[in-house]
Amino acid sequence: MHENLKLFFERLKSLGFWKRVFGWRKIRTLSYDAYDEYNGLVKRVSFLEDELVGRESVVADLKAKIEREAEISLNRISDLNFQMQKQEARMQSLENELARQNREKSDLSATVARYEQADQGRTEEFIRNIAAVNAVRKGIEEDRSRLNEERIREKEEYFEKMRLTWRNHEITVKATIKNICKAHFIEYVENVPFRGNPDNTIMIAGEFVIFDAKSPAGDDLENFPRYLKVQTESVKKYTRQENVKNDIFLVVPANTLDVVSQYSFNMGDYYVYIITADSLEPIILSLKKIEDYEFAGQLTPDERDNICRIIGKFSHTAKRKIQVDNFFSFQFLEIISKAGIDLPADIMKSVVEFEKAEKLNPPQEKRSRQISADDLVASTENLALEAVRRIRNNEEDNDPVNDSAETAILSE
Repeated sequence: MHENLKLFFERLKSLGFWKRVFGWRKIRTLSYDAYDEYNGLVKRVSFLEDELVGRESVVADLKAKIEREAEISLNRISDLNFQMQKQEARMQSLENELARQNREKSDLSATVARYEQADQGRTEEFIRNIAAVNAVRKGIEEDRSRLNEERIREKEEYFEKMRLTWRNHEITVKATIKNICKAHFIEYVENVPFRGNPDNTIMIAGEFVIFDAKSPAGDDLENFPRYLKVQTESVKKYTRQENVKNDIFLVVPANTLDVVSQYSFNMGDYYVYIITADSLEPIILSLKKIEDYEFAGQLTPDERDNICRIIGKFSHTAKRKIQVDNFFSFQFLEIISKAGIDLPADIMKSVVEFEKAEKLNPPQEKRSRQISADDLVASTENLALEAVRRIRNNEEDNDPVNDSAETAILSE
C-alpha cells in the first residue's frame, strides 16, 4: 500500500552526488508518485476518521506524524530541487566552458597549423637561400681563382717584359745616344783611345763623356742599389785616363727607380750620376752648352757688351719683379689678416665659403713646349685692349682722365 513512499524514502536515504546529478529526474517522478500516494493516504485517513471515531486520538497522532513526515519530505524535495537547479546551472556553465575550451583548442590548432606552414615555408626559403649562397660563393671562388691566375699571369708577363727591357737596355741606350748625337752634331766615339771599354762615349769640348748602361741581373731588385754602389767605385779606372770628364753617368732602366734612393755620388775625385734613358737628351744638350762658352773669347767688345747688357737687364728685371711680388704679397697678407679681424663673423664665414668655391688654374707648363715671346706679347696687347674697352664702357668718352688712362695703357 505504501510501496511508493517506502521506495521514495529508501531512494532518498541512498541518494548520492552522482545520482543527484544524473538520476534526479527519476527521483522527482518518484516524489510525484509518493505525493499522490500521500494524498490517497490522507483521504483514506479521513475516511477512517469517519469510520474510526473511537480512534481519533490515534489517527490524529498518526496524521500529525504523517504530516510532519510529509512536510519534512516536501522540504527535502524542495532542497533537492534547489540543489538540482544549482547542479543544472553548474552543468550548463561547465558545458559552456567546455565549448569555449573546444573553440580555443580549434583556434590554437589553426594557429599551430599556420606556424607549421610558415616554418615549412621559411625552411624551404632557407634551403633555397643556402643553395643561392653556395652558388654565389662558388662563383666568387671561381672568380677569385681566375683573378689570381690572371694576376700571376700579369705578374709573369710584367717580369718577362722587365727582363726583356733589361736585356735590351744596353742596346736601347746605345741607339738613343747615337740618335741624339746624330741630331745635334755631337761626336759619338766608337773606339776610345784609352784603357777600358765603356758602353757609350761621346766627345764634348775635347773631353770624353762616359755613359755606362747598367741593369739588374735577375728579378730581385733588392741587390740592385748595392750593385750600383759597387759600379760607382769601378768606374774610377776611366777617370784616371787623359781627357776623360770627371762626371760619369750610369744609365739604368726607368722601372728600377723605385728601389734607387741615391742618384748622385761624390767619390772625391769624380762624380757619378744615376740617370735613365729619358733624361739622356737634356743632359747631353746641357753638356754641349760648354762648347758655346769656349767661343766667348772670339766675341767682339760690342757683342760682349750687348750680351752683358741683356743679362744685366734681365737680372734687374727679375730682381725687381721679385721685389714687387714680395711687396704685394705682404700687402695681400695684411689685407687678409685685417679681413679676419675687422669683418663680422657671419660675413667672414660667407667669404670663406666663396673662397672655397673659387679655383685658379694657371697655364700648365709642359717640358717639350717652349714659352713663346710672341704669344706673351699678343696676350699683353689683348689685355690692354680689354682694359681700354672696359674704361670706355664705364666712363664717359669726353673725360680727360679716361683719355689719359687710355693713352697710357696703349703707350705701354
